[in-house]
Amino acid sequence: MSIDLSDYEAGKPLKGDYDKKLAKLQKRLSHIHVAHIVHKRRAVVLFEGWDGAGKGGIIKRLTAEWDPRYFEVWPIAAPTDEEKAHHFLWRFWRRLPPVHNISVFDRSWYGRVLVERVEGYASKDEWKRGYDEINAFEEQQADSGTTLVKVFVHVTQDTQDKRLRDRLQHPWKRWKTGLDDYRNRARRADYLDAMHEMFERTDTKRAPWIVIDGNDKKAARIAALEAIADRLEEHVPMTPPPLDPEVVKVARKALGLKD
Repeated sequence: MSIDLSDYEAGKPLKGDYDKKLAKLQKRLSHIHVAHIVHKRRAVVLFEGWDGAGKGGIIKRLTAEWDPRYFEVWPIAAPTDEEKAHHFLWRFWRRLPPVHNISVFDRSWYGRVLVERVEGYASKDEWKRGYDEINAFEEQQADSGTTLVKVFVHVTQDTQDKRLRDRLQHPWKRWKTGLDDYRNRARRADYLDAMHEMFERTDTKRAPWIVIDGNDKKAARIAALEAIADRLEEHVPMTPPPLDPEVVKVARKALGLKD
């Protein structure tokens, strides 16, 4: 089925206790992370969406209970001169997770068919070719055993404007806003066209898109974490590893435990 972002604009408030739901999900996600570590699996969780959609808040809560030695969050900005000298996927290849790790991308290689397309940083031939290159890249990751979780957080123009105003007015949030926010806002229709073509061309069986209605922050966080947990659990054994008998033997003796 095709993805239409207008289907994700209801902004329904969360039902139930947010703190309890969040704590339960974070415990579940911590077990999923341990499963990736002990079963030597790897995953990529990437986020795309509008400025102010709440991607950072979701990522913060996603990784809150994870062991910091076994995951990395990659905030993706404009490419450096060195990165521009290579194929656009080069800088992402370098950030892919090793075995028993999860890489989280705050924006991703989809910049080629979104911001680079709309703002003219890539030629028409380059961004049109990007769909096939991205699909091939993701297929390679899946073939190598990497789970791909692609999350798009959508908000309406009204919601985005409210959050941009809040960033201007809050002294400790001002650093989060800049000229790009307003340049992108002015071309919303162009971005919507690019987003819908992106979904049409890259929503695949092995790397499907998950779209989150971000208009209510708490509901969005819970929905996103549930969807990510479901996707990750599909691709990793959720059985805790057995204790090494030799460790048990030594531990019982050291701790004075009876058989």
